[in-house]
Amino acid sequence: MARHVGESSYAGGVPAWTNATVPRTLPPDLPRPPTASEAGPLRPAEALQHFTLDRPAAHPDLDPWVERYWCVRWSLPGRTSYLSQVLTHPAVHLTVESGLGPRHGIAMPAALLHGVVTRRFEVELSGSGRVFGVKFRPGGFGAFTGHDVAVWTDRVVPLADVLDTGDLRERILAADDDRQRVRLMDGFLLERRPGPDPTYERLLGVVADMLADRGLTSVRAVCERHGVGQRTLQRLFRRYVGVGPKWVLQRFRLHDAQAMLDEGWAGDLSELAARLGWFDQAHFARDFRDLVGVPPSGYAGDQPAAR
Repeated sequence: MARHVGESSYAGGVPAWTNATVPRTLPPDLPRPPTASEAGPLRPAEALQHFTLDRPAAHPDLDPWVERYWCVRWSLPGRTSYLSQVLTHPAVHLTVESGLGPRHGIAMPAALLHGVVTRRFEVELSGSGRVFGVKFRPGGFGAFTGHDVAVWTDRVVPLADVLDTGDLRERILAADDDRQRVRLMDGFLLERRPGPDPTYERLLGVVADMLADRGLTSVRAVCERHGVGQRTLQRLFRRYVGVGPKWVLQRFRLHDAQAMLDEGWAGDLSELAARLGWFDQAHFARDFRDLVGVPPSGYAGDQPAAR
């Protein structure tokens, strides 16, 4: 069982960047800067008592589009189950999944495409199972396929509805270990990699800047730094990323808040709110509670056990 709440999607053309101050396209052999943190899984120490998580690297030639791979395994005794909760990143994922089903409303095993999830992602784990996933960079799947990814925001669909997958699912499921799965997925994606997309490369630079500089707390500030109009940036984010830049900024801040609370933040919550760019503690508490389900003051001590 998986649950998340949707927002309306965007469809429309994307104008070209016109301001000469926008960074140029990176050479294909130069590694891209990080466009995601390690935050996301709620209560990670408790969660890792119920499943294992590994994050192997993809082939270097996929670096312009793919952030990393990830592998989750679980084996829960008897009739116990665990509700895994994640504050997701502004990323599209491809997964090959096995275990008890259905999951995400789709029978298992399955190869799936997960659009960006705008709310808290939840999936009920029981029995034994495994997921091998591809985490694309923000905008990466849109650039990789040429699709407007907003049509998949808050949706999970069979991967075969989007890409010709052949026997990929069967080969991934039959692989002996994650190293072999990585090689299989590398081969599948390398055969389909597109040519350069300067608009995407520049957008990726904006996302990397938003992640690296937490002083950027408004879309206006992002636009001023990168020399692009707000409407243009909105269209580009909807087309490539699937959500708007304001959403991305707030999600990065909430990831920071979650990570600092997970690490045992000992200061005052008003100080944490100010440090991360909220207007005041009340706004911070509201945004955190709306997404996580509990206020910041209750998050650290709220440790649900396996049922």
